[in-house]
Amino acid sequence: MVKFLFDLTFASLSHIFGILARYSFKERNHKEMSNKMLAAMKTKPSAGAELAVIDIPKPKPDEVLIKVKAASICGTDKHIYTWDKWSQGRIKPPMVFGHECCGEVVEIGSFVKGIKVGDYISAETHVPCGHCYQCRTGDMHVCRNVSILGVDRNGIFAEYAVVPEICCWKNDSSLSVEIASIQEPFGNATYTVMESNVSAKKIAIIGDGPIAAFACGVAHAVGAARIYNLGMIEFNLEICRKMGADISINVTQEKNYRERILEETDGGVDIVLDMAGNKAAVHDGFAILRRMGTFTAFGIAPAPFEFDMAESVVFKGAKIIGISGRKMFETWYQLRNLLDTGKVDPRPVITHRFPFKDFIKAMDLATSHKIPSSKIVLIME
Repeated sequence: MVKFLFDLTFASLSHIFGILARYSFKERNHKEMSNKMLAAMKTKPSAGAELAVIDIPKPKPDEVLIKVKAASICGTDKHIYTWDKWSQGRIKPPMVFGHECCGEVVEIGSFVKGIKVGDYISAETHVPCGHCYQCRTGDMHVCRNVSILGVDRNGIFAEYAVVPEICCWKNDSSLSVEIASIQEPFGNATYTVMESNVSAKKIAIIGDGPIAAFACGVAHAVGAARIYNLGMIEFNLEICRKMGADISINVTQEKNYRERILEETDGGVDIVLDMAGNKAAVHDGFAILRRMGTFTAFGIAPAPFEFDMAESVVFKGAKIIGISGRKMFETWYQLRNLLDTGKVDPRPVITHRFPFKDFIKAMDLATSHKIPSSKIVLIME
């Protein structure tokens, strides 16, 4: 009888311990999995990328952790994905890339004062050092020691991302995640246009990508007298027309477009906004710019090229403005006003939406030369 009771008790205890062990394993496994996230990684120095399960990052004292709601694909991301010459000299795999996003703050660092858990933010992607000459004189966007999200440090193509507090821009809760995620490139366009004083001027916007399309919308909203848009892809030129371009010119189909513009403007446009940056675009821009006009350069050339400074700039008395990023944070207030008042509706520029799990499909479309697209947004599920 004693043996029977002993065996029964032992069996019961073994059963209980087994349940506890299984419960402990499940809890531990759940906890371990809850510290993981899906992220788009540049794992090796070659074309392509992959989705990987990695640790959720921990914010430093001056950083916040966000749960990403949406992210959009930038031209820089295409360079990284295709692994062009620029990427080979700048990107250091393995890393998470991507930089255009919005998300909800889920954790804050111990030094963070202006952001709280639950805030809905977008990210300024230029991370300033805070102590160089430029930072201390109001030009953080061109900080001498700047690092860029998704380029020089881990980015936002992930379920969670770390963002320095200085780079957090609070959104109104009513702003859609699609629009919130594209404010960074919309800010590029806003800065380019606002710095150029386009009101009541005849201008040319060279390029037909997403930022050129945004620039058409901003220039139209702030009163440009006439907007010429020069591009190469009819699908994109149509988007620029929807955004506000008055005259679209496909430079692959119209031969004498320089002469046409010079004739119609009586000697050239007042302002050129170069959103393309390649050799042909720069030469076109200065050719159609009137004397004493302004050339605003945002586009980045893939490689150096020869340029006639005397003829294009000196003898014309041309003014050149360089644009990098967005003014921190004057540009953000300007773009907020444009969006809040409905002066610019950027939705025509968003042509495709993908769930984040289809990241590779989205990148393949973005880099495709066969299927046209403009801004592509990834939605987190």
